[in-house]
Amino acid sequence: MASSFQLAPSPQPVGIFGPYIARETVTLVLREKVMSLTGDSFEIKMQNGQPLMRVEGKLMSISGRKSVTDLNGNHLFDLVKKHLHIHATFVAEDKSGKELLTVKSGFTLLGSKATATFTSLNGVATTLKMKGNWFDSAAEIVDEATGAVVARIDRKLLSGRDILFGQQTYALTVAPNVDMALMVAMCIAMDEKNNESGGGFLG
Repeated sequence: MASSFQLAPSPQPVGIFGPYIARETVTLVLREKVMSLTGDSFEIKMQNGQPLMRVEGKLMSISGRKSVTDLNGNHLFDLVKKHLHIHATFVAEDKSGKELLTVKSGFTLLGSKATATFTSLNGVATTLKMKGNWFDSAAEIVDEATGAVVARIDRKLLSGRDILFGQQTYALTVAPNVDMALMVAMCIAMDEKNNESGGGFLG
């Protein structure tokens, strides 16, 4: 389902997981504070309620490991926190433990920021920057090479019907030619970092 507003297509493919490259502007609904101490699992859904992928927490995991699968249970990636870093660092790993994506987060005066680095499907080393303003409850993810906005996070887009997914939800709008699973990984990493600091991503 298309978003309430449209994002321009990325001038180059941005992503790791080919089947999840958006063909049009797509809005997903994500839960804030995505994992609880009970290690519950849940589905990430399209704005129309159609499930897209599943997130599962690992109980008693020191690294706070989160496994993300498709709806058939096929493994996409594990998101793992790396310790002994000045800035909170998360990596997305495949089944063999190979690092697919690195997300480093930090704080600005009025919000939060993150940098994601990975090798895209076309073999290009890619850096994405995410900056959010907690007071506006919004953030954008920008491709450093092209300056294109590849995704936007915004609570204000959600209608009352969408909020039925949960009391704390936000919309992730992904531009055409951009990997939805990759954008989800960035959001989970930022959410985890901000939960450690006593608040949700858009809190």
